[in-house]
Amino acid sequence: MGERRRPTIKTVAARAGVGRTTVSRVINGSTLVSDEAKAAVLSAIAELGYVPNSVARGLVTSRTNSIALVIPESESRLGSEPYFAAVIRGVSTGLADTRTQLQLVLVRDKGERDQLTDSVAERRVDGVLLVSVHEHDPLPSLLEGLGLPTVLAGRRSAAESLSHAYSDNLGGAAVAVRHLLARGRTAIATIAGPLDMDVGRARLQGWRDALAEVGRGVDERLVAAADFTEEGGRRAMRSLLERAPELDAVFVASDVMAAGAMLELHSQGRRIPDDVAVVGFDDSFIARHTDPPLTSVRQPVEEIGSTIARILLAEIADADAPREQVMLPTELIVRSSS
Repeated sequence: MGERRRPTIKTVAARAGVGRTTVSRVINGSTLVSDEAKAAVLSAIAELGYVPNSVARGLVTSRTNSIALVIPESESRLGSEPYFAAVIRGVSTGLADTRTQLQLVLVRDKGERDQLTDSVAERRVDGVLLVSVHEHDPLPSLLEGLGLPTVLAGRRSAAESLSHAYSDNLGGAAVAVRHLLARGRTAIATIAGPLDMDVGRARLQGWRDALAEVGRGVDERLVAAADFTEEGGRRAMRSLLERAPELDAVFVASDVMAAGAMLELHSQGRRIPDDVAVVGFDDSFIARHTDPPLTSVRQPVEEIGSTIARILLAEIADADAPREQVMLPTELIVRSSS
């Protein structure tokens, strides 16, 4: 007969009739558990002889000197979007003078989210940096409920409770649209990012605000939302041209989507910027290699990465450290696309 397998959180959850998250919360002393559920979990732990790795190693009150950078996106998105690489560089810079190890974790489905929950419950990391958050993403609240220091790059909404750092998305978008207005453009469209993300909503609101400043009513035919991919930007541009062929400018909420929009404009014989001016957002390396080079709103992505690393280290060192909300400035970089 083989050696009996050591019970896991999954085993405890099944015996207690609760979810893994509930088991994790009980292990970590969270108050977000009913007395009944807590009793069931403790009983299952006793029956199974379950001991968390962190307890077995005597690490309950010490550190692993390791943090997780969690990105809830696919490998293809991670590889095609310069934003993620810049955040990782920034985080690495923020950790350079420490002995903290960085683990990169992709969470693409529920199974991988459960694995992350197990890792957090076992205290295999001291804290989490979470990138690319959507409004209803369960991960931030899950991590907060487990009592693990967690800092976001971006935020779920303006009411975000966790520490975070983000760019002035609204202000940067407004500056981009003011630039197009100053160039004499009269039918300025926008390709927004996903509207279940604060960054998508904020950049769309900046477009609206800049038009309102000059008394322009919003023509909803000039609004299309996409998914921060090149193909998404191209589809959105095609849709805008079908609905509003008279448009003479477009503010696009990311450089990747702007590159797709420019491909569509070229394919339909629209000259840039003569017929349609284009402004993107990010000022990534993509902006310098489009045809023509792309005017773009520069956001300090590497600084966001180093900032969230600094905040997380402070929260790991002091559980009572005040939470921080840091907004970093943006800057319009003008090139020949507008």
